[in-house]
Amino acid sequence: MALSSFPLRGLTTNKYCMAQVIEGSLNASGQRFAIAISRWNEFITKRLLEGAIDCIRMHGGDEAGVTIVYCPGAFELPLVVRRLAMSGAYDAVIALGAVIRGSTPHFEHVAGGATSGIASAMMESGVPCLFGVLTVDTIEQAIERAGSKAGNKGWEAAQAGIEMINLLRNLPTGASNGRS
Repeated sequence: MALSSFPLRGLTTNKYCMAQVIEGSLNASGQRFAIAISRWNEFITKRLLEGAIDCIRMHGGDEAGVTIVYCPGAFELPLVVRRLAMSGAYDAVIALGAVIRGSTPHFEHVAGGATSGIASAMMESGVPCLFGVLTVDTIEQAIERAGSKAGNKGWEAAQAGIEMINLLRNLPTGASNGRS
C-alpha cells in the first residue's frame, strides 16, 4: 500500500485501510484551564494571554473555568506548571512567556530550561501542558507572534490544549496494554 493511500485526517476508513482514527475536538465547554504566565516581557505576554482567553471563549469555554497564575519569568514557569498540573484541579495547563535573545548565552539557558521543564511536567502529571513560550531573536519577532503577522501563539497554545483534553478523553486508558 502506498503511503498516499493512508486515510486522511477526519476519515475513519477508505478502500485501502480500515484503521481507526482517534482525534480530539475543539470544544472547550466544561473544561478547566490554568494559565501560567511570565511577568517578564509583560508587554508581549499580556497579548499572549488575551489570545489564549479569546480562544477558550471562542471554542465554548467559560472564563470562570480559567485560573491565571503569574510568575516572575519563563525560567520559573516549569515549577508553576508542574504544581498546577499535579493539583488535579485542571484539565490542561497553558504556559505563556517570552524569551528574547540578547548578546549573552542567557537565552539558551532560560529557553532550554523552560522547554524541558514544561515537557517534564506534562509527562510526569499526565496533564496536557502547552508550550506558549516565545523563543525569539528580536522584539519584532515577539510582537509578530503575539497577535500581528504570525498569529497569536497564546491562541495556538490554548487551541492545542482544548484538542489535547478531548483527545485524551477519547484514548483508551489502563495499566496494561493487554499483551502478554
